[in-house]
Amino acid sequence: MATRKSASRARRRTVRKVKSAARKVRRTVRRTTRKGTVARRTVARRKVARRKAVVRRKVARRKSAVRRKVVARGATARRIAQIKRKDGRPADWPALTPYMTVTDAGASLKFYQAAFGFKVTGQVMRNDAGAVMHAGMRLGDTAIMFAPQGMSSEMRAPASSGATDSLSLYVYVPDVDALAARAERAGAKVLQRPADQFWGDRIAVFRDPDGYHWTFATNVAEFDATQAP
Repeated sequence: MATRKSASRARRRTVRKVKSAARKVRRTVRRTTRKGTVARRTVARRKVARRKAVVRRKVARRKSAVRRKVVARGATARRIAQIKRKDGRPADWPALTPYMTVTDAGASLKFYQAAFGFKVTGQVMRNDAGAVMHAGMRLGDTAIMFAPQGMSSEMRAPASSGATDSLSLYVYVPDVDALAARAERAGAKVLQRPADQFWGDRIAVFRDPDGYHWTFATNVAEFDATQAP
């Protein structure tokens, strides 16, 4: 009897050991499977990330190349447009630009800025002493250039040559009254204060320090033949 019980207990112990060993094996298999799955997923993610990085670099290179081509084409187009303008003039200048002789180009530059609101356009050329030898200026669509007398023995400013008035620079502006007040404050000699004219313009006339006549106008009405002299 004792022998049977001992044998039964031994079998039960053996069964428990086998089951325990089986559970350990299953746990080990599950852990190994999970680790393998995680490893495979990690490797796959890294591969995908590497592929995306390669694609992004290719796209960035293509975009950069396209931008360079566009910039180059634009620069070339601008150069060609400047060279091949149909009317033969540079982009910043009208077809007709008065070139005036003045006594002091530096002083004239400051005067035209202060009195009439002109702004420098292009390069102001100076000699070794710093004196202005050439300047270009614009007021809206109006452009002028000037240089000091003495560069040519034949050219003199009206104030220096004593020439009679034979030319008036006629310039349209948005508000002739405002410009007239500004010009008078800056020291321009007033020849005619703002007044309406029969041809429809309201004009003001000034003489600058070099003797040039300037007529500034704002169109305010239509031509009225009944008011013509």
